[in-house]
Amino acid sequence: MHHAHNDDATTDPREFWENRYSSAERIWSGRPNATLVGLVEDLPAGRSVDLGCGEGADVLWLASAGWEATGVDISATAVARARAAAEDQGLSEATHFEATDLAVWSPIEPFDLVTASFLQSPVELDRVEILRRASSLVAEGGRLCIISHAAPPPWSESARGHGPGDFPQPEEDLNSLNLGAEWTTEICEVRRREAEGPNGELATLLDSVVVTRRRG
Repeated sequence: MHHAHNDDATTDPREFWENRYSSAERIWSGRPNATLVGLVEDLPAGRSVDLGCGEGADVLWLASAGWEATGVDISATAVARARAAAEDQGLSEATHFEATDLAVWSPIEPFDLVTASFLQSPVELDRVEILRRASSLVAEGGRLCIISHAAPPPWSESARGHGPGDFPQPEEDLNSLNLGAEWTTEICEVRRREAEGPNGELATLLDSVVVTRRRG
């Protein structure tokens, strides 16, 4: 799930994202998030979940790296594409996808890695509550990794008509979690990365990165 301009009159998250994914054969590139790869590639594999997984690129990368990888998204169309991609890549046994609302999703077992990448939406989304719930999904010794747009890409329509509150800084995300003493903050910073826009334009993007570890 990424920040996108809302050209649709709907304010229902499920309807908005289903319409968004249904509007094209593919929305995202199919490549894993480079910032996430850099954060996770040296961690020992375990059980992971990606919240707002979209078409599943990060989940598939995690599975290929040895993780028992789960992806959750509110759009049934996005999840269907993720499952199809997993089958095409021979990763069906290592992945599990669910189409459900993150505000009510309650897995039975905790995860060694919980990721939420660009969980920013132009329609109503209780992002803070979802991220707080995400922290409760982390097993002892596990990590919560939050990556957000710290500023909109210059080619995005989100660059117009939005205030700074739409693009939280890492300290804001960390403070909003209200984590207890059993948590250690490993990373809380803005990172730069080079990216190419839809028309080939190049730009330096700013990612807000928060990684916290539950001691155990």
